[in-house]
Amino acid sequence: MSHIGFRSIVRPDGVPAQNERVEESVVEEDIREFGPIDYAIFEFPGNRFNGAIAPNIVDLVDRGLIRILDLVFVKKDESGLLTIVELSDMDQDEIGGIAVFEGEVTDLLSQEDVEAAGEVIEPGSSALFLVWENTWAAPLATAILQSGGQLATTGRIPVPDVLAALEAVAALD
Repeated sequence: MSHIGFRSIVRPDGVPAQNERVEESVVEEDIREFGPIDYAIFEFPGNRFNGAIAPNIVDLVDRGLIRILDLVFVKKDESGLLTIVELSDMDQDEIGGIAVFEGEVTDLLSQEDVEAAGEVIEPGSSALFLVWENTWAAPLATAILQSGGQLATTGRIPVPDVLAALEAVAALD
């Protein structure tokens, strides 16, 4: 089984690792229409996860914008002990519509990946570790590869930073 190697994505201190340019020879026949893959760890301090995010995730899947590749729910007690919680062991009110993905995920995440994810959440918290494909971008990704292009880097800009920059630009006008 192939795992995503989470430790190479986020250091134990929770700081994202720098993106490294990886050069690969891609044979055109091997190119599959696959969108970019993202992951996120959604932390709920005080173990307050209640499934309220489930309808939004289900909506993104239903509209064909993303495909869930793996998801793991964990709880970290006050002493720091991390426990993987099976969706089937959770109350329906607690997980909401996320239960529809049980049995449909790919088990990309290894035990080591989950333990590394646990290092970034605070004691007394629960978290949903989610891996998804951005299916909306698959045709573009395929076209880039078929045109001889490759991803040089990627990143995210925090929303508060964008809002501050937009305010600064508006103030100049």
